[in-house]
Amino acid sequence: MPHDGHDKHELHAPDDGWKNTGVRVILAGSLDTNTAQTPGMNRAAAINLARVGAQKIWAGTVSIHPNAKTGAHHHGALESVIYVVRGRARMRWGEKLEFVAEAGPGDFIYVPPYVPHQEINASTDETLECVLVRSDNEAVVVNLDIEPVEKPEEVPWVDPIHKAP
Repeated sequence: MPHDGHDKHELHAPDDGWKNTGVRVILAGSLDTNTAQTPGMNRAAAINLARVGAQKIWAGTVSIHPNAKTGAHHHGALESVIYVVRGRARMRWGEKLEFVAEAGPGDFIYVPPYVPHQEINASTDETLECVLVRSDNEAVVVNLDIEPVEKPEEVPWVDPIHKAP
């Protein structure tokens, strides 16, 4: 069906024809490390309000050195998605970090709002590298003083569609 120019989703281009206000490419070497940090990890922002005018998301990278872990923290009302690029992520969560699960390259991790959690690099010799996306344009990190349980309960990655093996 030909386009008649009256699509209800059609937007009117800004004065610059989207040249400077359209798609943005954020080069790997230009990420901004001036963002909220958690001890034990390095975050770098690629997409946020200040850098590209993002209204609803924050995206960047996070790396954790071999055998290192973050402090316990949460991200307020934000939802977070972590995509593991390289290495092995061990996640602990709960009021006493009493639950644990692991994820590897190609795996996604979802962290709901206000959930106390800790990211751990499960490898003793490889840096854990991840891509991180949050549901607001600025990163929120609330560091917590939690005394974790000694032996957390392992929780398999399952959802209502894919049951545990």
